[in-house]
Amino acid sequence: QVQLVESGGGLVQPGGSLRLSCAASGFTFSRAGMSWYRQAQGKEREFVARISSTGTGTIYADSVKGRFTISRDNVKNTVALQMNSLKPEDTAVYYCKYEYYTGYWGQGTQVTVSS
Repeated sequence: QVQLVESGGGLVQPGGSLRLSCAASGFTFSRAGMSWYRQAQGKEREFVARISSTGTGTIYADSVKGRFTISRDNVKNTVALQMNSLKPEDTAVYYCKYEYYTGYWGQGTQVTVSS
């Protein structure tokens, strides 16, 4: 079955960096569009970034454009989110999503940006 396992979250100071990773299995990863979303406490889940199946197309939320980079490895079946210049408002649980019909979600990884 589809499995998505996120890792790499943690506590970081403002201005710092983190790299999230999502390991995928149970589907043909090289044909799948993949996304990252996030959900801050008390708020709705929001889109962060998406990457096409080949990795040649990416889109970002305005709030992270220029600071975050989504990438993928179709040999290792992983999708990553490099987050730089982190701000306290980036604090959230970050989720990996397989974009297929209504989608499949990972369990999430907590990112906390605080001094």
